[in-house]
Amino acid sequence: MGERELSVPCEAKEAFTLLEPYLNPPPLLVVISGPSGVGKDSVVKRMREMGHPFHFVITATDRARRPGESDGVDYYFVSTAEFQRMIAADEFIEHADVYGQCKGVPKEHVRQALASGTDVVMRLDVQGAATIRRKIPEAVGIFLVPPSLDVLVERLRRRPGDSEAQVQERLSMAVREMEQASTFDYVVVNREGELDQAVQQVLAIMSAEKCRSGRGRVQL
Repeated sequence: MGERELSVPCEAKEAFTLLEPYLNPPPLLVVISGPSGVGKDSVVKRMREMGHPFHFVITATDRARRPGESDGVDYYFVSTAEFQRMIAADEFIEHADVYGQCKGVPKEHVRQALASGTDVVMRLDVQGAATIRRKIPEAVGIFLVPPSLDVLVERLRRRPGDSEAQVQERLSMAVREMEQASTFDYVVVNREGELDQAVQQVLAIMSAEKCRSGRGRVQL
């Protein structure tokens, strides 16, 4: 005997329709932030090396390129005049003056990535992260912290091109910024020699967010 055709009530079909956001979750907008010297660049770079599929938003800046940095990879390096033109043309989601350097997040690249269904990851200072999360409540905020104050000081001293006065300024700012940790959705400790562990925690957060009930689609 053949199987009897099962009559599926309309209520069941409607209930299953409600599961669509979990079966095909919308892309995430993830903001990775933390104080200077905590290792934001290292975490994002390692995520890319591991082949995790996401679009990394490259920030525009008018600061000089450091040794080893590449335009269009680390930052979009533009003149101050070009940066001001981009502000006037409303091309940034957010922009700010950080330590005397202008930095901004271009809108169009984020829109294109989200429209394609790709997760978007931003690496921002604490000030920029606060602006993004205020404008885009759906953004997932991840705050990186060092394992100790001594480690943070050592990392700041290793930054190329900074004078002792600049190191001291960054340290003072970092202490104030760490007070903002509780305003983020998640906090990840980036311990010395355990970069992959920090990256795995970030990826686990992203995976969990895909399953979170009530998560809305990013509106930009």
